[in-house]
Amino acid sequence: MTGTAEVPGKGAADATGAGWSSASTAGEALSGRTVVVAGATSAAGVAVSRRLAAGGARVVSIGSDAGRLEAALGSIPGVDQRVCDLTDAAAVRSLAAQLARDYDGGVSVLVHLVGGWRGGQGIPTQSDEDYAFLHSSVFATLFNTSRAFYDQLAANDGRLTAVSAAAVEHPTASGASYAAVKAGVEAWLRAVADGFGKDGTSAASTVLVVKALVDEDMRRAQPERKFPGFTPVEQLADAIAALVAQPAASVNGRRFTPAELLALAGRDTGPAGG
Repeated sequence: MTGTAEVPGKGAADATGAGWSSASTAGEALSGRTVVVAGATSAAGVAVSRRLAAGGARVVSIGSDAGRLEAALGSIPGVDQRVCDLTDAAAVRSLAAQLARDYDGGVSVLVHLVGGWRGGQGIPTQSDEDYAFLHSSVFATLFNTSRAFYDQLAANDGRLTAVSAAAVEHPTASGASYAAVKAGVEAWLRAVADGFGKDGTSAASTVLVVKALVDEDMRRAQPERKFPGFTPVEQLADAIAALVAQPAASVNGRRFTPAELLALAGRDTGPAGG
C-alpha cells in the first residue's frame, strides 16, 4: 500500500463549489448527481454502481457488451446501462454528448474502473502484445473518457477518479508493463487536476491506489486465503462515495488509498483484506 497522501499542487481548485462542502455527507453530495461508471461489469464496477445508486446518484454504467451489463447490473434499480467501446475516442465523444442531452446539466462524476493485467518473467519477456493490451484497456480508456467529459465535470463541480496500483511505487520486472501503464494513469489524473485548477473550476481529479481488489466470489473460491492488503470492492465503493463529499482543495491532484480517503472523510475503517 502507498504511504501518506501527497500534498496537492499549486493547481488545486478552490473548495467553493455548490454541493461539495466538507460538512456534506456522501448521500447529500451524491443525491441528484449523474455519475458515469466506466468498466461497470467488473466486481468493483458492480459494487460502485450499487453504492452510488443507493446514495441517490443517477448512475450510468458503461460496458462493452449489453448482455454482460444486464447480467451484472440488471438487479440494481435505476442504473442506466450504456454500451460503448471506450477505446474508440469518437464513440466516447458521442456518448458524452448524448448524456449531456439525456441528463440535464450533464455528468458530475466519472469513475474509471476499466482495467486488466498482463505480466512476464522479466524485462525481456514484456511483450509488445501485452503492452498494447494494457495501454488500450487501462490508459486509452481513461484518456478518452476524461477528455470527452472534461467540460461537463468542470461545469458541475465534478469529480474524476481512477484506480491505480501500489506497483507504481514498487514496480517489479515481471510486472513492468503494468506498472508503467498505471504510472501513466496517475500522471494523467494529476494533469487533469492541474487543468481543473488552472481553469478556475471546483472540480477535482483524484488517484485511488490499491495493492489489489477482493470480492466475495474470490473469497468463496479460496476460503482458506486471507488476501492480506487487498481492498474489498465494497470499501472502494464507500471511498468513492465519500470522495464526492470532500472539498475540491482537499482531494484535487492527490493520491489516496481507499482507507486514507475514508479517514479523511471521518470514517473509521478496518484493515484491508483478511
